Amino acid sequence: MDYKILVVDDDKEIVNMLKEKLTKEGYIVSTACDGEDALAKVKTDKPDIILLDLMMPKLNGFETLKQIRDNFQDRWMPIIILSAKAELESVKQCYSMEADHYLTKPCEMEKLLRGIETMISLIPLRKTKDQ
Repeated sequence: MDYKILVVDDDKEIVNMLKEKLTKEGYIVSTACDGEDALAKVKTDKPDIILLDLMMPKLNGFETLKQIRDNFQDRWMPIIILSAKAELESVKQCYSMEADHYLTKPCEMEKLLRGIETMISLIPLRKTKDQ
């Protein structure tokens, strides 16, 4: 199965780099430049995994995370936070809002890929639980 990843970040260089590397790894990648764009893409693209930055215009990552969890409860979409915000308060807040993983920028690609693979390995378990 080809897994779909939505990369949400307002930094075009980061978005392009992640899209290129994840595509080479065999993932189908769509992108969003802010939280509003991300919510629209979640509806249309139905990603399997979301990589979400916190500091963005319009809707920040915290607001976007909350809206995704509030409005898309019909299936589990792992959300990996990928942010420069490294302070413990941000990490705690994201986990309390049901983020599935938290990585700080700059992040080694290997760590990100392991996080994605872990989330993918949990998808069948969550589908069984949710059904």
